[in-house]
Formats: sequence, structure tokens, C-alpha cells
Amino acid sequence: MKTLLKMTGVAKRFPGVQALDGVDFEVMEGEVHALLGENGAGKSTLLKILSGAQTADSGEIEFAGAPVRFASPHAAQGAGIATIYQEFTLAPDMSIAENVFIGREPGSRLFVSWGKLAAETRAISERIGLKRLPLTTVRELSVAEQQLVEIARALSMRSRLIVMDEPTSALSEAEVANLFEIVKRLRAEGISVIFVTHRLDEIFRICDRYTVLRDGRYVGAGAVAEANVDRIIRLMVGRDVDLLYGARPAPTPGPIALEARGLTRRRDPRDPRATELIDVSLTLRQGEIVGLAGLVGAGRTETVRAIFGADTLESGEILIDGKPVRIESPEAAMRLGIGLVPEDRKKQALFLQLAIRANLSIAAHDQISALKWFVDERKENALVESFKRKLNIRMTGPDQQVSKLSGGNQQKVVLARWLALKPKILIVDEPTRGIDVGAKIEVHNILVEMAKSGVAVLVVSSELPEVLALCDRIVTMRVGRVTGEIARADATQEILMSMMALDEAPAAGAA
Repeated sequence: MKTLLKMTGVAKRFPGVQALDGVDFEVMEGEVHALLGENGAGKSTLLKILSGAQTADSGEIEFAGAPVRFASPHAAQGAGIATIYQEFTLAPDMSIAENVFIGREPGSRLFVSWGKLAAETRAISERIGLKRLPLTTVRELSVAEQQLVEIARALSMRSRLIVMDEPTSALSEAEVANLFEIVKRLRAEGISVIFVTHRLDEIFRICDRYTVLRDGRYVGAGAVAEANVDRIIRLMVGRDVDLLYGARPAPTPGPIALEARGLTRRRDPRDPRATELIDVSLTLRQGEIVGLAGLVGAGRTETVRAIFGADTLESGEILIDGKPVRIESPEAAMRLGIGLVPEDRKKQALFLQLAIRANLSIAAHDQISALKWFVDERKENALVESFKRKLNIRMTGPDQQVSKLSGGNQQKVVLARWLALKPKILIVDEPTRGIDVGAKIEVHNILVEMAKSGVAVLVVSSELPEVLALCDRIVTMRVGRVTGEIARADATQEILMSMMALDEAPAAGAA
């Protein structure tokens, strides 16, 4: 197999941080290569240098047998390297065809040949299984379809190397399977793929070789067929990890902290793809972690948003400590001792341009205020320092911009915000999405410690191993309805998948 990309001794330093320290990285022609490492390991910096978004301080890059140094992403694209980022770079109000050939539309200097544009887009779409008309507006597409548009754009540039950054983070299992079939097709055509993921099982499903970075350094590489999860985790975190998801002993459940009865919310006609809720009921006890599991579109996020007062219910009842309550807004939920860590921390939880101190203390003004109107900086600093130690938040200081933190440390800041309020009930929606294995374990430990202190914790997760290891009971949903409830001791991935996929839950093992 011939080498397509070779990066040797690549180094990059930012003020106060050595992001890359002499990294070697090699990708062969026609292979899928996993680039692995914890958040902050240097993966993003290495790929930005490869794509021309940043320049290396030192090191050499060879592509297709020739030395290269890209001054811009446009130069890298021209050489045959395309990058598909986790957050898409599509223009939502333009058509598929316009997005695929943006800036390179066929036609004369003055006029676009719309017929040729549609025909060329249709040919690429058929190649990757995108079953949409070329002039369909991107805004009308699902996340999985938008990702295919990004792949179509890369193919339209005749790319020889495609970088996929966390391509499966927002996809259902069926959509992931479809993406993997497309990746296999690309590999068969001789196109190389750099595959960045935190889901370790995916490496063994789709990748040929892997490279691991840790703290900005190359620590190992090899054939996936000769590796196992334990070896890769050991390389990533620098220590042995007995379990990816550390199991916990079953607690003695306390009194019921929260009960939802018959929650119903009809579909918003302005958003026909949204999931409606139909007669959803569940209970949550003090000191217990309950999982809410289901496939994409099951209604898990809609359920927790309704409980938190972010969405209006048509009918149903919520009881806190056995007493009926009205929760018409998130503020009302917070007054009742409920906290919600939302699914998308960047869009729904963090103020990315503000400092860590502001993000962490924004909901705890009563604790850090002076004369009720002014922030006491000494108290605020003490609060930030306290949670920095408790949660092992890796940061340069309280004034660091929160967007500069890794995904795992951003998630810890959101959790710290709620810990500061001492909630009775904490709801966490996809608590470990997009964070590395070491940070996952730390987040799990935080949730376990909260449950031990008597907090009732409700966890929404798409990762069944996480649900099985972390939760004491699991409630399953499908298309807006609860399909069953099962104790962790009685559950397996197969049973849960059956409960999530069928209208009627299996009777055996139900709690």
C-alpha cells in the first residue's frame, strides 16, 4: 500500500501551550485511518495544519509524494484534501447543487449553467445515495442528508483525502450504518479517509489503522485488526482503565423526588418533524440515576424539556416530593430545585464568548453578590476555584474564555453551574456527547457522587453501554411514548434495543 500523506515532526505552540510537539502521522492510499486522543490531545491542531487553516512552527508534510505547505484551506482543497467538520459549513438557504459547487459553478463567467449544475450534482448524489433533487434547499434536509451534501462537495473537488471530524455524533444507528457503507465505497475507489471519533466501537467497524495523540505528542499507531479497546484507551489516557463506563453498585432508593404523569404535547404545526409526547409517565427517586433511552425521534429531549418548563404541555401532571406543581418556565423549575444540562452545550448552555467565571456563576448570583446588585469578585473567584478542584476542570484561570476549553471541560463548567445551586433533581441530556474517554469517566463520577449525596438524576443517552453502567433503572421510549421500564440488573443491550424499537415492551425482566 502506497503512502498518500506523511507528516513528520510537526510542532505548533500557542501562548502558554505546546499544542503539538514533534508529531508524526501517516495515511496510506485507500484506507480509513482513525485519529484518536482525548480533547486537548492535539488532533484539531494537526488537522487544521493539514487543511491549511493554521501553519506549523516546524515539521514537514508530504502529500502524494511531494512536499507541501498549504497557506489556506483553498490551497489544501486544490491539492485534493477536503475536511468535513462536526459543525457543517453549508448555506442553509441555498440548494444542494449550489452548496456542492459553491464558487465553482459550471457555466460562463456571467451565467451559471443550471442544467449542467443539476446534472453533475445528480451524478455525485447517486454515487453516495443522496436521494434528493439537486435544487432542494439544504434547510429541508435532515442532519444525515446534510452530511452527504458535505461529502458530495468533497467528491466534486476530486479529493484524494477526506477528513471526517466526529461524523456520527448526531446520527441515528441506521444513519451511521449508511454512512459507513458510503465510507467503504470511497475506500474501494481509492479515496483515503481520516476518521476522528470518540466512539471507540466505531474504530473497529470502519477503520483500517489508527494513530493516537496524547498531550500534543504521538504515542502510538497500528492496525485496528491487531488492537483492542483496552490498548487504545491505555494509549489515549496514559493509564489502564478497567471499564470504559465504570459500573456502580445499586443504591437504596429514597422517596420519590419527581413524578411525571401523562405528559402530552401535540406536534407543533410549524415544525412537522418534531416529536409529540403522548401520555408519558415516569418516576425519579432521591439518590437514584434513571436512564431515558430511545432511538432518534423517540421524544427523550422533548420529555425533559417539558419537565423543565422549556416547552408547554397540553396535559399531564408533575409532582415534586409528592406535591403537584406548575412548571411554566425554566425559572419556575429552578425555583423548585430542578436543573437541566441540555443536549447541545454550545448552543443551549454556554456563553461561548464569555469567561469561565461568568458561565459558572451566572445562576448563583445570590451566593456571590454584594448588596444584591453587585458581584463580589472574591466570592466568585472562590466559587470557581472550588469547582475547579472538585471537578478537575483544566483551565488557565477564571478569566479564560470558555470556548477555549476542551469539550469535556466545557461540560464540567455546565455541571458546576448546577452543582453551585445544589439542585434536588438534575436532568442531563447526552452528558458525554463529543467528549473523550477520560472526560467521560470523570463526568460519570460526578453524576454518581451527586446521586450518593441524595440528588435524583435523570440521564438521557444514546449510548447503551453508558445507560447500562450508569443507571439504576432505565425507561425506554419510542415515537413519543414510554414503551417500558427495566432494572439495570435485568437489562442487556439486546433487551433495551427491543424495548426501544417495539411499540410494546417485553414483559420479562420489567421492573
